[in-house]
Amino acid sequence: MTEKYVLTMSCGNRRGIVSRISAAIFHRDGDIVEADQFDDPETGLFFMRIVFALPVTMGEPLGQDMAIIARDLDMTWQLHRMSAKKRVLLMVSKFDHCLVDLLYRWRIGELHMNITGIVSNHSRECFDTDFGDIPFHHLPVTIDTKPEQEAAIRQLVAETRTDLVVLARYMQILSDEMAGFLSGRCINIHHSFLPGFKGAKPYHQAHLRGVKLIGATAHYVTSDLDEGPIIEQDVERISHADTPEDLVRKGRDIERRVLSRAIGFHLEGRALMNGGKTVVFRD
Repeated sequence: MTEKYVLTMSCGNRRGIVSRISAAIFHRDGDIVEADQFDDPETGLFFMRIVFALPVTMGEPLGQDMAIIARDLDMTWQLHRMSAKKRVLLMVSKFDHCLVDLLYRWRIGELHMNITGIVSNHSRECFDTDFGDIPFHHLPVTIDTKPEQEAAIRQLVAETRTDLVVLARYMQILSDEMAGFLSGRCINIHHSFLPGFKGAKPYHQAHLRGVKLIGATAHYVTSDLDEGPIIEQDVERISHADTPEDLVRKGRDIERRVLSRAIGFHLEGRALMNGGKTVVFRD
Protein backbone atom coordinates (compact mmCIF):
# COMPACT_ATOMS: atom_id res chain seq x y z
CA MET A 1 0.00 0.00 0.00
CA THR A 2 1.38 3.40 -1.01
CA GLU A 3 0.64 7.00 -0.15
CA LYS A 4 1.51 10.21 -1.97
CA TYR A 5 3.94 12.67 -0.43
CA VAL A 6 5.14 16.10 -1.46
CA LEU A 7 8.69 17.24 -0.76
CA THR A 8 9.69 20.89 -1.08
CA MET A 9 13.22 22.14 -0.59
CA SER A 10 15.64 24.97 -1.21
CA CYS A 11 19.38 25.35 -0.75
CA GLY A 12 22.43 26.86 -2.37
CA ASN A 13 22.79 25.50 -5.86
CA ARG A 14 25.42 22.86 -6.50
CA ARG A 15 25.87 19.74 -8.60
CA GLY A 16 24.16 16.53 -7.56
CA ILE A 17 21.18 17.86 -5.58
CA VAL A 18 18.51 16.26 -7.75
CA SER A 19 20.47 13.03 -8.00
CA ARG A 20 20.88 12.69 -4.26
CA ILE A 21 17.26 13.41 -3.41
CA SER A 22 15.83 11.20 -6.16
CA ALA A 23 18.18 8.40 -5.12
CA ALA A 24 16.93 8.66 -1.53
CA ILE A 25 13.33 8.37 -2.72
CA PHE A 26 14.25 5.40 -4.95
CA HIS A 27 16.08 3.73 -2.04
CA ARG A 28 12.82 3.78 -0.05
CA ASP A 29 10.86 2.30 -2.99
CA GLY A 30 9.33 5.65 -3.92
CA ASP A 31 7.93 6.43 -7.37
CA ILE A 32 8.22 10.07 -8.51
CA VAL A 33 5.08 11.21 -10.33
CA GLU A 34 5.67 15.00 -10.53
CA ALA A 35 8.77 17.18 -10.28
CA ASP A 36 9.45 20.91 -10.63
CA GLN A 37 12.69 22.77 -10.07
CA PHE A 38 14.08 26.28 -10.39
CA ASP A 39 17.62 27.60 -10.21
CA ASP A 40 17.57 31.29 -9.27
CA PRO A 41 20.66 32.95 -10.80
CA GLU A 42 20.10 36.11 -8.74
CA THR A 43 20.22 34.46 -5.31
CA GLY A 44 22.16 31.31 -6.18
CA LEU A 45 19.39 29.23 -4.60
CA PHE A 46 17.92 26.03 -5.98
CA PHE A 47 14.24 25.18 -5.41
CA MET A 48 12.44 21.90 -5.98
CA ARG A 49 9.02 20.35 -5.45
CA ILE A 50 8.57 16.59 -5.90
CA VAL A 51 5.41 14.51 -5.61
CA PHE A 52 5.92 10.78 -5.23
CA ALA A 53 4.18 7.60 -4.12
CA LEU A 54 5.79 5.82 -1.19
CA PRO A 55 5.00 2.65 0.78
CA VAL A 56 3.16 3.66 3.94
CA THR A 57 5.93 2.21 6.12
CA MET A 58 8.63 4.27 4.44
CA GLY A 59 7.50 7.81 5.34
CA GLU A 60 9.45 8.05 8.60
CA PRO A 61 12.64 6.41 7.24
CA LEU A 62 12.64 8.75 4.26
CA GLY A 63 12.21 11.71 6.61
CA GLN A 64 15.31 10.56 8.47
CA ASP A 65 17.19 10.28 5.16
CA MET A 66 16.14 13.79 4.20
CA ALA A 67 17.29 15.18 7.54
CA ILE A 68 20.79 13.85 6.82
CA ILE A 69 20.75 15.32 3.31
CA ALA A 70 19.48 18.62 4.69
CA ARG A 71 22.41 18.85 7.10
CA ASP A 72 24.89 18.13 4.32
CA LEU A 73 23.38 20.63 1.89
CA ASP A 74 22.24 23.27 4.41
CA MET A 75 18.78 22.66 2.98
CA THR A 76 15.41 24.05 4.03
CA TRP A 77 12.81 21.35 3.45
CA GLN A 78 9.34 20.06 4.24
CA LEU A 79 7.85 16.61 3.70
CA HIS A 80 4.07 16.14 3.87
CA ARG A 81 1.57 13.41 3.23
CA MET A 82 -0.79 14.79 0.60
CA SER A 83 -3.76 13.24 2.38
CA ALA A 84 -3.00 15.21 5.57
CA LYS A 85 -4.99 18.42 5.58
CA LYS A 86 -3.27 21.56 6.83
CA ARG A 87 -4.97 23.46 9.61
CA VAL A 88 -6.08 26.98 8.65
CA LEU A 89 -7.32 29.89 10.78
CA LEU A 90 -9.36 32.55 8.96
CA MET A 91 -9.38 36.18 10.09
CA VAL A 92 -11.86 38.77 8.85
CA SER A 93 -13.28 42.22 9.60
CA LYS A 94 -16.55 43.56 8.16
CA PHE A 95 -16.11 42.66 4.48
CA ASP A 96 -16.81 38.92 4.29
CA HIS A 97 -16.81 38.22 0.53
CA CYS A 98 -13.41 36.47 0.66
CA LEU A 99 -14.38 34.54 3.79
CA VAL A 100 -17.65 33.31 2.27
CA ASP A 101 -15.84 32.25 -0.92
CA LEU A 102 -13.21 30.30 1.04
CA LEU A 103 -15.89 28.54 3.08
CA TYR A 104 -17.67 27.50 -0.11
CA ARG A 105 -14.47 26.21 -1.74
CA TRP A 106 -13.64 24.33 1.46
CA ARG A 107 -17.08 22.76 1.70
CA ILE A 108 -16.99 21.43 -1.87
CA GLY A 109 -13.46 20.09 -1.37
CA GLU A 110 -11.66 22.51 -3.66
CA LEU A 111 -9.41 23.70 -0.81
CA HIS A 112 -7.88 20.71 0.96
CA MET A 113 -7.72 22.02 4.52
CA ASN A 114 -9.23 21.89 7.99
CA ILE A 115 -10.52 25.21 9.33
CA THR A 116 -9.51 25.64 12.96
CA GLY A 117 -11.62 28.74 13.50
CA ILE A 118 -12.71 32.19 12.41
CA VAL A 119 -11.35 35.27 14.18
CA SER A 120 -12.90 38.70 13.80
CA ASN A 121 -12.62 42.07 15.47
CA HIS A 122 -16.39 42.34 14.90
CA SER A 123 -19.13 40.34 16.59
CA ARG A 124 -20.80 37.25 15.14
CA GLU A 125 -24.02 39.23 14.60
CA CYS A 126 -22.28 41.35 11.93
CA PHE A 127 -22.15 38.37 9.55
CA ASP A 128 -25.11 36.99 7.65
CA THR A 129 -23.26 33.73 7.01
CA ASP A 130 -23.69 30.16 8.21
CA PHE A 131 -20.41 29.16 9.83
CA GLY A 132 -21.76 25.77 10.85
CA ASP A 133 -19.65 24.15 13.56
CA ILE A 134 -16.59 26.31 12.89
CA PRO A 135 -15.53 28.03 16.14
CA PHE A 136 -16.00 31.80 15.96
CA HIS A 137 -13.80 34.03 18.09
CA HIS A 138 -14.75 37.67 18.60
CA LEU A 139 -11.55 39.48 19.53
CA PRO A 140 -12.18 43.24 19.40
CA VAL A 141 -9.15 45.49 19.20
CA THR A 142 -8.23 49.10 19.90
CA ILE A 143 -4.90 50.86 19.89
CA ASP A 144 -4.65 50.31 23.63
CA THR A 145 -5.70 46.65 23.60
CA LYS A 146 -3.78 45.54 20.50
CA PRO A 147 -0.98 43.73 22.44
CA GLU A 148 -3.50 41.71 24.45
CA GLN A 149 -5.62 40.94 21.40
CA GLU A 150 -2.65 39.71 19.39
CA ALA A 151 -1.46 37.63 22.36
CA ALA A 152 -4.88 35.95 22.35
CA ILE A 153 -4.53 35.21 18.62
CA ARG A 154 -1.06 33.72 19.12
CA GLN A 155 -2.41 31.53 21.90
CA LEU A 156 -5.28 30.43 19.66
CA VAL A 157 -2.87 29.57 16.84
CA ALA A 158 -0.81 27.46 19.24
CA GLU A 159 -3.77 25.72 20.91
CA THR A 160 -5.40 24.79 17.58
CA ARG A 161 -2.08 23.74 16.02
CA THR A 162 -2.81 26.06 13.12
CA ASP A 163 -0.47 25.73 10.13
CA LEU A 164 -1.66 28.77 8.16
CA VAL A 165 -3.38 32.04 9.05
CA VAL A 166 -5.37 33.75 6.30
CA LEU A 167 -6.23 37.45 6.51
CA ALA A 168 -9.43 37.32 4.46
CA ARG A 169 -9.90 41.09 4.45
CA TYR A 170 -8.86 41.47 8.08
CA MET A 171 -8.48 45.23 8.15
CA GLN A 172 -6.01 45.54 11.00
CA ILE A 173 -2.25 46.08 10.73
CA LEU A 174 -0.30 43.34 12.47
CA SER A 175 2.48 44.36 14.84
CA ASP A 176 6.08 43.47 14.02
CA GLU A 177 5.96 40.85 16.78
CA MET A 178 2.84 39.27 15.30
CA ALA A 179 4.23 39.34 11.76
CA GLY A 180 7.39 37.65 12.98
CA PHE A 181 5.42 34.99 14.86
CA LEU A 182 3.48 34.17 11.67
CA SER A 183 6.43 34.45 9.27
CA GLY A 184 5.96 32.16 6.27
CA ARG A 185 2.53 31.00 7.44
CA CYS A 186 0.26 34.01 7.03
CA ILE A 187 -1.33 35.09 3.74
CA ASN A 188 -3.01 38.44 3.18
CA ILE A 189 -5.21 39.65 0.33
CA HIS A 190 -4.56 43.24 -0.68
CA HIS A 191 -7.28 45.10 -2.57
CA SER A 192 -4.85 46.47 -5.13
CA PHE A 193 -2.39 45.32 -7.76
CA LEU A 194 0.79 45.98 -5.79
CA PRO A 195 2.56 48.26 -5.88
CA GLY A 196 -0.43 50.56 -6.12
CA PHE A 197 -2.59 53.14 -4.41
CA LYS A 198 -2.06 53.09 -0.65
CA GLY A 199 -4.32 54.34 2.08
CA ALA A 200 -8.09 54.58 2.22
CA LYS A 201 -10.44 53.85 -0.69
CA PRO A 202 -7.92 52.54 -3.24
CA TYR A 203 -10.62 51.96 -5.85
CA HIS A 204 -11.75 55.56 -5.55
CA GLN A 205 -8.15 56.73 -5.93
CA ALA A 206 -7.81 54.55 -9.00
CA HIS A 207 -11.02 55.97 -10.43
CA LEU A 208 -9.81 59.55 -9.97
CA ARG A 209 -6.58 58.64 -11.78
CA GLY A 210 -8.46 57.09 -14.68
CA VAL A 211 -6.77 53.69 -14.48
CA LYS A 212 -7.65 51.08 -17.06
CA LEU A 213 -6.79 48.04 -14.94
CA ILE A 214 -7.64 47.10 -11.38
CA GLY A 215 -6.27 44.11 -9.53
CA ALA A 216 -5.59 42.30 -6.28
CA THR A 217 -2.50 40.79 -4.68
CA ALA A 218 -2.08 37.87 -2.28
CA HIS A 219 1.19 37.86 -0.38
CA TYR A 220 2.91 36.49 2.68
CA VAL A 221 2.72 38.87 5.62
CA THR A 222 5.90 40.57 6.85
CA SER A 223 6.59 43.52 9.13
CA ASP A 224 6.76 45.74 6.04
CA LEU A 225 3.15 46.72 5.39
CA ASP A 226 1.89 45.29 2.07
CA GLU A 227 5.46 44.53 0.99
CA GLY A 228 5.57 40.79 1.67
CA PRO A 229 6.54 38.16 -0.91
CA ILE A 230 3.83 38.05 -3.58
CA ILE A 231 2.18 34.68 -4.24
CA GLU A 232 -0.54 35.53 -6.76
CA GLN A 233 -2.01 38.51 -8.61
CA ASP A 234 -4.75 39.15 -11.13
CA VAL A 235 -6.23 42.13 -12.95
CA GLU A 236 -9.34 43.12 -14.83
CA ARG A 237 -9.69 45.74 -17.52
CA ILE A 238 -12.08 48.63 -16.87
CA SER A 239 -13.16 51.69 -18.81
CA HIS A 240 -14.03 55.35 -18.40
CA ALA A 241 -17.67 54.34 -17.98
CA ASP A 242 -17.05 52.39 -14.76
CA THR A 243 -18.05 54.10 -11.54
CA PRO A 244 -16.24 53.65 -8.21
CA GLU A 245 -19.04 51.26 -7.26
CA ASP A 246 -18.34 49.21 -10.41
CA LEU A 247 -14.67 49.05 -9.44
CA VAL A 248 -15.53 47.87 -5.94
CA ARG A 249 -17.83 45.16 -7.33
CA LYS A 250 -15.27 43.94 -9.84
CA GLY A 251 -12.52 44.22 -7.25
CA ARG A 252 -14.36 41.90 -4.87
CA ASP A 253 -14.41 39.20 -7.52
CA ILE A 254 -10.69 39.58 -8.23
CA GLU A 255 -9.86 39.42 -4.52
CA ARG A 256 -11.82 36.19 -4.10
CA ARG A 257 -10.12 34.31 -6.89
CA VAL A 258 -6.62 35.62 -6.15
CA LEU A 259 -6.80 34.69 -2.46
CA SER A 260 -8.20 31.22 -3.10
CA ARG A 261 -5.48 30.48 -5.67
CA ALA A 262 -2.75 31.67 -3.31
CA ILE A 263 -4.07 29.50 -0.49
CA GLY A 264 -4.26 26.52 -2.84
CA PHE A 265 -0.64 27.04 -3.89
CA HIS A 266 0.44 27.15 -0.25
CA LEU A 267 -1.57 24.09 0.77
CA GLU A 268 -0.12 22.07 -2.09
CA GLY A 269 3.44 23.13 -1.36
CA ARG A 270 3.68 25.09 -4.59
CA ALA A 271 4.67 28.45 -3.04
CA LEU A 272 8.21 28.70 -1.69
CA MET A 273 9.60 31.88 -0.16
CA ASN A 274 12.69 33.27 -1.87
CA GLY A 275 13.78 36.27 0.15
CA GLY A 276 11.45 39.12 -0.75
CA LYS A 277 9.88 37.07 -3.55
CA THR A 278 8.35 33.65 -4.03
CA VAL A 279 8.86 30.72 -6.33
CA VAL A 280 5.45 29.36 -7.34
CA PHE A 281 5.29 26.02 -9.15
CA ARG A 282 1.89 26.44 -10.78
CA ASP A 283 -0.24 23.39 -11.52
